[in-house]
Amino acid sequence: MSEAGKANKARSGGRSGGRAARRTLRTTRDFRMLPGLTRNIPYCEVMDEAHVERLDNASMNILENVGVHFRDPIALEDWKTAGAKVVGERVFLDRGLVRELIRTIPAEFTYHARNPANNVRLGGPHSIFVPMTGAPFLRDLDNVRRNPMLEDLATFHKLAHMLPALHSTAHHIVEPYDHPISQRHLRITYSSMMHSDKMFMGMTTSPKNAEDVMEMCAILFGEDYLEDHPVTTGNCNGNSPLVWDETMLGAMRAFCRRNQPVLCSPFVLGGANTPASVPAAVAQLNAEALSALAYTQVIRKGCPAIYGHYLSTVSMRSGAPMAGTPEIGLMNFMIGQMARHYGVPWRTSGSLGGAKTFDAQAGYESASTLSAVIHAGANYIWHAAGWNEAGMHCSIAKFVVDAVQCAMAHRLGEGPKWDDFDQALSAVPDVGPGGHYLGHPHTQENFQSAFFMPELFDNNSIEQWVADGEKEITERALNHARNLLSEYQQPMLDVARDEALRDYIARREREIPAASELNQSY
Repeated sequence: MSEAGKANKARSGGRSGGRAARRTLRTTRDFRMLPGLTRNIPYCEVMDEAHVERLDNASMNILENVGVHFRDPIALEDWKTAGAKVVGERVFLDRGLVRELIRTIPAEFTYHARNPANNVRLGGPHSIFVPMTGAPFLRDLDNVRRNPMLEDLATFHKLAHMLPALHSTAHHIVEPYDHPISQRHLRITYSSMMHSDKMFMGMTTSPKNAEDVMEMCAILFGEDYLEDHPVTTGNCNGNSPLVWDETMLGAMRAFCRRNQPVLCSPFVLGGANTPASVPAAVAQLNAEALSALAYTQVIRKGCPAIYGHYLSTVSMRSGAPMAGTPEIGLMNFMIGQMARHYGVPWRTSGSLGGAKTFDAQAGYESASTLSAVIHAGANYIWHAAGWNEAGMHCSIAKFVVDAVQCAMAHRLGEGPKWDDFDQALSAVPDVGPGGHYLGHPHTQENFQSAFFMPELFDNNSIEQWVADGEKEITERALNHARNLLSEYQQPMLDVARDEALRDYIARREREIPAASELNQSY
């Protein structure tokens, strides 16, 4: 009998047992966040020790002989004080100095959420899933592509709060167009703080904006608390090849001085701003990341920092960025090895898609990328939900399905569970040849946890699917999102802290001109 035939026989032969099992399913949803993933599967490592050393040496040669532009007078003075060779804006970094500095970055640390039950460990075997950010458009609950507003951002923050596999609300998942650019960071940060009690990200769109985020964190958690408790994450993108600019470096200083971690993220478009070669692209990226990681320790020795990157390859036919390609997977494997070589946590992107709608292309690209980064051992898995159209829009439908994929990746990363092996094995003689396990006491006790059952995937018969209205994944996902939002309950926020946050926002909005683009450096 074919595998399909056996599956159908098992389904029909055990239907009464299946119905009995389904009747015991909980009728209320459990919105509790999954603990951070502690991986228990091997790393996929595509380089031997000689290749790691070769790549490290190539990166160090770039730092020593080509140099990195730090387009920021404060950073240049900092590097001179630290003993680096500085010629104009170009900093030449001795490998001994780089190694000495990155050695002080913590290999692991704990993020502290507003709700301590949502604290998560990062680094080593510990990983978290973080939604996408930065989309200038969304696909809404009616699957319409349009400009987002602050209310739409709140919708995503509420969903992130309720989806167990997401460990953060990120920050500007979508851009709120109904607020001036120069003031958005305040409302975005408050939305993250108010609509969820999970960990969140902080805006780094300018040094002053980053300082505002730090002040709001100090209001929420307490000034002294920030000194030894990471509560948020900043992202600082490099301008590949080999440039760090004043905006990102100023924001980096704002976070590091308060002992808050930043992602040191070269922005890689493979073949466009890196060599058209996987190993050479990683060598350049590695040099860029190391230069920024080292600078975090010049700012404040011992502050947490994360080896970051944004990875894409460029279509040589159109010039457009691509997602889910084999080379992106290979680069993630290699970057994971390099980060472990240096003993620092690392960030990657989890569910990238280039499709214009939530279609098969989006699913294939995202699943391919997420699978690779899980096996690569990534710690901070950003853009893990919602990303489509090369980041141009965040899809509500894809957001909730990606969260299911993250839950599946979480389960995969945990590895096999052996705690009830003997008990489960004892069912074999009870059932014997030709029987089924659906009615066995062990199955009845463990069916909800033994095998992952993705809520949004349809595994019914074709007849049942037709009877249920022939709903495809996008419709099911949007219905699920509506149901989630109808059950949302805002986590309680201390009244005094909430009032202080609102007062701070009101004051800063009076102080910051609302002339949008002209004030991005404010």
